[in-house]
Amino acid sequence: MWNSYSVSTDLALEAHQIFSPQHGGSIPGVDLSEEDADGIHITRMSILDEVGGKIMGKIPGNYLTLEVPGLRYKDPDLQRRVSETLAREFKKFANLTPESTVLVIGLGNRKVTPDSLGPQVCDNLFVTRHLYDHMPELVQGGGYRPVAAVAPGVLGITGIETSEIVHGIVKKVKPDLVIAVDALAARSLERVNTTIQIADVGISPGAGVGNKRKGLNKKSLGVPVIAVGVPTVVDAVTITSDAMDLVVKRLEQDVPNNGMSKLFANFDEREKKQLIFELLQPIGQNLMVTPKEIDTFVEDVANVLANGLNVALHDAITMDDSSLYTH
Repeated sequence: MWNSYSVSTDLALEAHQIFSPQHGGSIPGVDLSEEDADGIHITRMSILDEVGGKIMGKIPGNYLTLEVPGLRYKDPDLQRRVSETLAREFKKFANLTPESTVLVIGLGNRKVTPDSLGPQVCDNLFVTRHLYDHMPELVQGGGYRPVAAVAPGVLGITGIETSEIVHGIVKKVKPDLVIAVDALAARSLERVNTTIQIADVGISPGAGVGNKRKGLNKKSLGVPVIAVGVPTVVDAVTITSDAMDLVVKRLEQDVPNNGMSKLFANFDEREKKQLIFELLQPIGQNLMVTPKEIDTFVEDVANVLANGLNVALHDAITMDDSSLYTH
């Protein structure tokens, strides 16, 4: 008996693209708007009720997606614009007061490069909560707010569920806002290493790779949780499917009306991926895959996110001097 292949993605935008064609191009209970800004495509999505949430498989709330194809390349000017956009948009999500205490949780395993985004962002944040007790003259009234950051590790290393660790820290620190930063999984190769998502609904660590842990959200922690993430992996089914499409397209150009093209024309997208899944699963090749340049990319995008968050969380930090706080 074959298992059924289900398309999983951490990106609300991809979920909308999967299910909206079944509803005439728009999903009931979901509002979506788009704009382009200097190499950055911004999509704002609000899932207004349980109807839209059930169709998409996402929690009702607000989702912002920044699509930046050039983010894969070392372009300092573009990285700065992305950080600026992230800071500006994040402030709209956070709605903080100058006295708000913020706790940043860097989810993931710092020993596994594609999963190390959260810890690396924490390494580059300007943390100040301790200064309010030990050196208050440096921060009070100076355009800063209390910020703490921690990377709690993963269950396989600590033996403790991440949600349990975070719950204990929240109980002690009593933050007004939790920011969860994590690496995500995408269903489209084009969005790996090019997309940033912000969501005010919290996060379920590992959901995109089929290893769902207990969620971090307002219900579980008692405080608002904003999730920030970047997809760094895609499953082997998607990569194989995309490669097959390219092969079929090339064959049709070189050998019109060939038998292979006619055969695959009978498969819709879902049927094709189900076939690939059934072929890969028995031999253990249904893997999660990441680009070879992931080491450099994660380091770069961690700085992009950290710069944006530092500017968003501290009025005293501007984009001109944000790089002084990262490494």
